[in-house]
Amino acid sequence: MSNYAVEMKQTAQAMVASGKGILAMDESNGTCNKRFEKLGIPATEERRRAYRELILTTPGLSEFISGAILYDETIRQSTQAGVSFIKVMQDAGMIPGIKVDTGAKDLAGHPHEKVTEGLDGLRDRIAEYYKMGARFAKWRAVITIGEDIPSRACIEANAHALARYAALCQEGGLVPIVEPEVLIDGNHTIERCYEVTDETLHAVFAQLYRQGVAYNQMILKPSMVISGLACPIQAPAEQVAEMTIQCLLKNVRVNVPGVAFLSGGQSHQQASEHLNIMNAKYRSHCPWQITFSYARAIQQPALETWRGNDANVAQAQQQLLHRAKCNSAASLGQYRAQMEQQLAPV
Repeated sequence: MSNYAVEMKQTAQAMVASGKGILAMDESNGTCNKRFEKLGIPATEERRRAYRELILTTPGLSEFISGAILYDETIRQSTQAGVSFIKVMQDAGMIPGIKVDTGAKDLAGHPHEKVTEGLDGLRDRIAEYYKMGARFAKWRAVITIGEDIPSRACIEANAHALARYAALCQEGGLVPIVEPEVLIDGNHTIERCYEVTDETLHAVFAQLYRQGVAYNQMILKPSMVISGLACPIQAPAEQVAEMTIQCLLKNVRVNVPGVAFLSGGQSHQQASEHLNIMNAKYRSHCPWQITFSYARAIQQPALETWRGNDANVAQAQQQLLHRAKCNSAASLGQYRAQMEQQLAPV
């Protein structure tokens, strides 16, 4: 058992505390710059820093957000006043987390499939991040549905990497967020998505077991079982909730503290609605907390309001807080569509 076992168990439970979710703000500089460019925001380190300050200093955010996943650049940055972002989070009662993978790369011999890299040197990076104040980490695997894919090789390669990452995290004191994302891109049906998600989760938990990962000191961050974006038949929200929970109950070990979904290209209202139905209808059947770890589904309205202009910070923060509040309600089964109209004017 890791020396950090007690601390990690407490951290994992705090990450999925009732009514709270995890904010994913760990997009790479390249991804962040692309989003900025679309809105005419200068793609500079200073504007990225200013945007992350806007997010982390949002008043009242910690009421709905337990922690945030940072990128390597962000965890080293500070507010304009010189306070490190780690300290800002700790003072607000939010847990700092860090993305540790180095991205999904082409899987040799398997066209159109990816494997996530970043295991080389990971033990040392974990030690550094722990010393800086991070208490959890994230690693994302990407599974694509298409003609004759995913292959068994792709699923197994990603499951193995996720498990080795998780074991290294627990050795070094960081709670691993295990994120196997079955992409929403494609014209596949919800039934096909279920099959692939089922196979993926089965493989991931088999590898976690083999690598000796403690289930009660990790968080699962899966995608929902949902129709592909280009599928002519889009499954209704009730079916998404039912099939997702069914798939999780079949595969996720009972002592995992929480399941924190990624939004994965859903609209922000869809992401809230699906999470809400899962909690309203199926919470009593589930041994783990069911919550969110969203990125765009929380941040996008704030980014569009801010547009790189410091005069818009307060209004953008209000948008961010509103989305966090809606998803907090969804994690309790208390979200209603009318809440979307309740954003008070600035």
